[in-house]
Amino acid sequence: MGRKARAWAIIVALAVVAPLGTAACGGESKKPQFVSGTAGGPNSSPTPPAEPLELKVTPADGAKKQPVSTEIGTSIKGGKITGVTLTADGGGTVKGALREDGSSWVPASPLKYSKSYTAEVTATTPAGQTETRKTTFTTMAKPGSVIGSGLYLFDDKTYGVAMPVVVEFSPGIAKKDRAKVQRRMFVESDPPQPGAWHWVENGTQAYYRAPEYWKTGTTLKVRIGLEGIPLSNGRYGNVDRKATAKIGSRFEMKVDNSNKKMSVYDDGKLVRTIPVSLGKKSTPSSSGTMVVMEKKEQTVFDTRDDPNPANRYVTDIDFAQRLTWGGEYIHAAPWSVGDQGRRNVSHGCINMSTPNARWLFERTKTGDPVTITGTEVKLANGNGWTAWNLSWKEFIKGSALPVPDDLGA
Repeated sequence: MGRKARAWAIIVALAVVAPLGTAACGGESKKPQFVSGTAGGPNSSPTPPAEPLELKVTPADGAKKQPVSTEIGTSIKGGKITGVTLTADGGGTVKGALREDGSSWVPASPLKYSKSYTAEVTATTPAGQTETRKTTFTTMAKPGSVIGSGLYLFDDKTYGVAMPVVVEFSPGIAKKDRAKVQRRMFVESDPPQPGAWHWVENGTQAYYRAPEYWKTGTTLKVRIGLEGIPLSNGRYGNVDRKATAKIGSRFEMKVDNSNKKMSVYDDGKLVRTIPVSLGKKSTPSSSGTMVVMEKKEQTVFDTRDDPNPANRYVTDIDFAQRLTWGGEYIHAAPWSVGDQGRRNVSHGCINMSTPNARWLFERTKTGDPVTITGTEVKLANGNGWTAWNLSWKEFIKGSALPVPDDLGA
């Protein structure tokens, strides 16, 4: 099926650990000669006794009221899991796959509420001995209280190279629940690229990204398997969400406050320099790396609820591209053309002429990176999709699960 990087919870890289071999010093070692029917002689080697096969399976047989997010837990010694089947009462086999660490078998979709299931798990020793365990359990009734969630990734869409996988939660996930939830957030990238999750402080969002921007042409396959996860606040995960999307060309925008210009790069080549006006001192633009979050050819900015009367206005806007939750955009501003490239007069947005705004709008994708430098304030973590505003070492500190050593460099 081709090599793919799997992220069962925290990573998209498939780590394959090979058993250590023995190296011969000074030449090839000769194969020992064994004498049939003898033991312990100078030309024989005793065969070590086989480790007994021990296999344990969860849920326990007869378990009731199990979450529909239930996985078939496997604990094994002396062999490996070679088969798992899960069958619903009345017929119908559930598809699924083992986690990379072999700790459990994960159904490919949520189980049904108030339904009985039977799992059969088979293990095999190196010598070919097999053992099967069977367990039957029943799932719980549909809960009355669930969280809200969202996935900012959609099937068959093409995104920029800085597009993080963004999951949103309402209310935010408590710290003690985040590891449990993160283990149910799966990402595969093709071609394989390692990655990790990062939670914003209040738990309302989690981002997944690689150490570097995604490679052009990457396919991202995501499953956020939340339905039925029991949480400490008495609520449950609401739904499973899935998406398969593509990463397009590397299109980047870099804004320098010192010269009030945006440099636009397409696959590393400078294709246009655009005069801009940024936020004035009382409402400065944020310095940092953002991504285009959404695009609207026409919209209305309505700030009449701003506590400062000087910042209240209602204005029609063309070619708007959102960068932060706080309301920073790239957009056309024909009223400030005389200031663009000279001084900052906006309320925090990146102003440019209508022709330049239209040209840019026609070329950008959601997930394209935008970096601003030299302004009075720094971008706040979580104010937009800020996954790329952190160094990799800072980013992985936000994971609720341990990050493998080879990803921590």
